Amino acid sequence: MRTRNAKRGTNGARNASSAFRLPPSALVLLFVSCTPVSTRPDFHPFPESQTVLLVTRPQSVIPYLETLLAAESLRVRRANTRDGYLEAHWYDTGTHRSTHSNDSVKDLANTVKIRCWADPYVPGETMLTVEVVYRPRYDPSRIERELEAPVPADHAGVKLADKLVAKLKEKFGTP
Repeated sequence: MRTRNAKRGTNGARNASSAFRLPPSALVLLFVSCTPVSTRPDFHPFPESQTVLLVTRPQSVIPYLETLLAAESLRVRRANTRDGYLEAHWYDTGTHRSTHSNDSVKDLANTVKIRCWADPYVPGETMLTVEVVYRPRYDPSRIERELEAPVPADHAGVKLADKLVAKLKEKFGTP
């Protein structure tokens, strides 16, 4: 039968939590460095999305992509180098203009959104996924991703993505 000792626990056994005691500052550092917050969306790219291997670290791809999109007059909606993610605003391929909001899209068939995921592949290489989507219809009662679809292979948005990928290949090279 076990007896209880007020100072030492049960039968003189050591308290397990005392062996693993950390100072409060270490706990704060642990929680801050391991934050689960990410700017990446909670969905994956469509399987039809273009994927390319680049000979560079993921941290160098997103800043260069931002400059390429600006050169093509696409406005970046969200970009994070640490997370390896970039998303452009809706872009009308006919007028070559980015829209300010989802409501201002006039030509649904020719307006696309480009998203890029830069993931580490092996040391020194990056797996870049470029997704080009459009909305066949507009329904404000549904979330945006439910209405999106990959653009057809002959769409101007695919040609734009191909142009971006070609410039990335030229800059960083492929294995």
